[in-house]
Amino acid sequence: MRTAYQYKLRPTKQQAAEIDRWLSMLCSQYNYLLADRFNWYEQNRSPINACPLVCHLPELRDNPDYFSQKKTLPQLKKTHPWYSEIYSQVLQDVVKRVKVTFDRFLKGDGNGKRSGKPRFKHRSRYRTFTYPQMKDGCLQGNLINLPMLGKVKVVLHRSIPDGFKIKTASVTKKADGFYLTISLEDATVTEINPDFNPDSIAGIDVGLKEFLTTSDGETVAIPQHYRKAQKRLKVIQKRVSRCKKSSNRRQKAVKQLGCQHKKVADKRKDFHFKTVNWLLSKYDVIAHEDLNVKGLARTRLAKSVLDAGWSSFLSILANKAENAGLLVIPVSAHNTSQDCSNCGEKVPKKLHVRWHDCPNCGCSLDRDHNAAINIKNRAVGHSVLKAQRLRNSRIGCEAYTILVPKLV
Repeated sequence: MRTAYQYKLRPTKQQAAEIDRWLSMLCSQYNYLLADRFNWYEQNRSPINACPLVCHLPELRDNPDYFSQKKTLPQLKKTHPWYSEIYSQVLQDVVKRVKVTFDRFLKGDGNGKRSGKPRFKHRSRYRTFTYPQMKDGCLQGNLINLPMLGKVKVVLHRSIPDGFKIKTASVTKKADGFYLTISLEDATVTEINPDFNPDSIAGIDVGLKEFLTTSDGETVAIPQHYRKAQKRLKVIQKRVSRCKKSSNRRQKAVKQLGCQHKKVADKRKDFHFKTVNWLLSKYDVIAHEDLNVKGLARTRLAKSVLDAGWSSFLSILANKAENAGLLVIPVSAHNTSQDCSNCGEKVPKKLHVRWHDCPNCGCSLDRDHNAAINIKNRAVGHSVLKAQRLRNSRIGCEAYTILVPKLV
């Protein structure tokens, strides 16, 4: 199992200046390697029997891939000796980042979804470098030994669990300082608890009136962190726009604006984790709608949707449930608010209608509560729950063993 912990770094002034210098050099190398790939792609993207609209007649050369670009690093250190002051594996990780970015542009990710054309990074947008390997015992007390940087102070607000090993370490520069993200690995594999209570299942419906409503009728108020901070953000943004570009005062104002935005993001993240902890401590199985959050963010409700952070919340919920051996089931969001949770009849209603009244069976309850019950009912047919109920009803071990392998 892999997990990641993030800690605040407290480098000295010399170490902070060295980290900034590394980021500047790594940004330049990233842009150079990306430009090398773009040049080859533009000059060689047409087949040999065709000619592009803009004809190029370059010298033929091999496609720059991960290994060929990696072989250029020794020569780089000879022509630019200051690059030899960067740890070799950190420099090699830049080549890997270029490869991953360019492959997603041409081929797509594991699901076949392609990303946009990679952009050259400005110095202010290149904020992270990674150590792909870390030695055992690199973390000693509140100090971590980063090769070529030395021992840097870490604010260990929580200890590393027993049995976990540090695999990688990333240093990130944010608005309020430097952070260390360590990737931890444990040899054990977390499995779904086969003895969960099939009656301890809940459906949750996320919304903008209430952050979520459970199938039991409980609600969690939506905090609207961004909307509450808009007045303060507006004042700081005006301060930035009134400063002269490239001036020291503007840089200070931009840093202050970044700190304020980070404060809003941290509040939202803390709220998500606390809500997930409350749900997982109460239920063994949680069902939610399989939402297209990107599509909803293109509507007139975009600001409210992004302020709620549904995508981040559902991602945290799935990860924490997996680590705890619990189950999270995404179900289809089609007509969960329109169908009656009691009789199943479709009761059309517009978005501003917040109460569900079924003329067929007389069911009357809140619209979000009705949707949460529908989500729960759709999740009850999941094969895990079927297997558990067959086991509890003692129909037979043969039926149970047939259903369980379908889960993996």
